[in-house]
Amino acid sequence: MNAETDRTGARLSALPDLLLPWFAANKRPLPWRADREPYRVWLSEVMLQQTRVEAVRAYYARFLAALPDVPALAAADGELLHKLWEGLGYYSRVRNLQRAARELVERHGGVFPADYAAIRALPGIGDYTAGAIASICFELPTPAVDGNALRVLSRLCGDARCVDEPATKKAWREALAAVYPAGRCGDFTQALMELGATVCVPNGAPDCPRCPLAGLCAARNGAWRELPVRAKKRARRRETLTLLLLRCGERWALRRRAETGLLAGLWEWPNVPGTLDAQAALALAAAWGCEPTELERELRRGHVFTHVEWDMRGWYLRCAAAPEERGLVWVTAEELEQTYALPSAFRQFWDAIRGEEAT
Repeated sequence: MNAETDRTGARLSALPDLLLPWFAANKRPLPWRADREPYRVWLSEVMLQQTRVEAVRAYYARFLAALPDVPALAAADGELLHKLWEGLGYYSRVRNLQRAARELVERHGGVFPADYAAIRALPGIGDYTAGAIASICFELPTPAVDGNALRVLSRLCGDARCVDEPATKKAWREALAAVYPAGRCGDFTQALMELGATVCVPNGAPDCPRCPLAGLCAARNGAWRELPVRAKKRARRRETLTLLLLRCGERWALRRRAETGLLAGLWEWPNVPGTLDAQAALALAAAWGCEPTELERELRRGHVFTHVEWDMRGWYLRCAAAPEERGLVWVTAEELEQTYALPSAFRQFWDAIRGEEAT
């Protein structure tokens, strides 16, 4: 064992005694920390992936009010599920939630098993989420190594391994498991998350004076700028779309997306690839049998996904006919608000129209 390995081991061994008192004094009063019921912890962890805490609070409360337990989630209607998730993005997450809930009902009587391997085997649950549930809810020494934890550990130990590599994550899970404090596993998992979320932050300088690990940290003198090491991001491809915001009387045209691919199975404004000018948009609506009578306005919006960026041009058209061919479904504003889930990329056009018409 070399000197650097010794130093890393010593730093990790010191974590429980330093982090646990700090967490007890500084933890945020988050709603999913009110108890350690596995369904609630699981739901919060899935919602928090790629989403800020403040944005999740309202979604979490609304979701629990509608679907308070595993059996309710397993039996939920797909449209309700998507509507409850509307705006959170990454809709495969909520579909996987339901798949896992159904498996829990079928194989485990609707109750989470107190076993890491069994939790990890559920659809859509990876190493991180399984580790979080097992440690927080069942006091098992199963690390939940997310971006926050990897940032803290890389800086603490001056570790330059790429944190996006599966081997690096596996190595940190194994190293952390060895120092988990018996009976305090859940607090330890949450303390490491909390430190990365509020002190050793992802964007901007860490708040080293407030950090309980500052005295041990290998990156406290400026090396934090280079850590953690991340893989180079692939350039996003750019796509242009033209949306037709078709209104006939008090009904609006929606269309369901394909069951595979980006935003699979969700609702959208009818659209075509490329950029159409006003005359071409009117001609397309006419070809669809909508009998456009008035061009209200043009709206331009963009949206960024992980690997693709959309540049969207929307034409708000009033129409005299509401054909149901080409997959068009005509819905009222109330139905759009209460029943049909529009992903954020499309929702922003609706918000703009409603905002303008309310003034």
